Amino acid sequence: MRSRFFTQQFGLALCAAALVMLSGCATHPPGPANPADPLEASNRAVFEFNDAVDRAVLKPAAEAYAFVMPQPVRTCINNIFLNIGDVWSWFNSTLQGRQVDALNTFGRVLLNSTMGLGGCLDIASQTGAKRIPNDFGVTLGVWGLGSGPYVVLPIIGSSTLRDGAGRAVDIYVNQFGYGSLITDIAVRNSIYGLEVVERREALLAVTNTIDRTALDRYTFIRDAYLKRRKAQVDGATAEAEKLPNYEDFGAAPADEKTLGISPKK
Repeated sequence: MRSRFFTQQFGLALCAAALVMLSGCATHPPGPANPADPLEASNRAVFEFNDAVDRAVLKPAAEAYAFVMPQPVRTCINNIFLNIGDVWSWFNSTLQGRQVDALNTFGRVLLNSTMGLGGCLDIASQTGAKRIPNDFGVTLGVWGLGSGPYVVLPIIGSSTLRDGAGRAVDIYVNQFGYGSLITDIAVRNSIYGLEVVERREALLAVTNTIDRTALDRYTFIRDAYLKRRKAQVDGATAEAEKLPNYEDFGAAPADEKTLGISPKK
């Protein structure tokens, strides 16, 4: 009887140890450290803080917003904020030398601001003009500034040293669409708060999927962010260096005749 009791206890201890090991692997999977994330220890601490704030405040507010506000109204508000952001994207495409993208984005803003009732309706996307997201962090990357180490910023979340500097400019400048027009501080802050809740609501499906599937949410979000930002900068750099095809604008390619040069005899 006693040997049977000790056997059961030993089995339970092994099961408990296995569960602890599995949970540890799920939280911090083994493997070499990412060289782009030399500050991982402190970044994880900030990540846990952000996650606690999100689960206590932002996510419940976003879920309540989604429950109370009808989908067409949420779509309208989301489109308005995106339309304001397109103005900043146009400016950054211009700074990067991406003239075609800048022209397309400027056309999007004009179309959505007029026919789209101030951006409530995304008419441009319906006509095939896709949104070209852009920001000052990408601009700095196109200008040759390296990304620097991965950094998790309080409340804001994933970033890098370069993108953090760019984000400061984004936040200060990208709000001019309504920040300079609305002088009432209470109303302006209410709009800022609505934007935060709306942006979090738009990410509910994504974050819920990550919660269900990712073994280590920190690593998953970090790697996805770094890959996306690299693709954005590489794509913007390639686009800025690409010469336009003037045939797309109805002009014939330059030759000796169009340049007014007498052909060689």
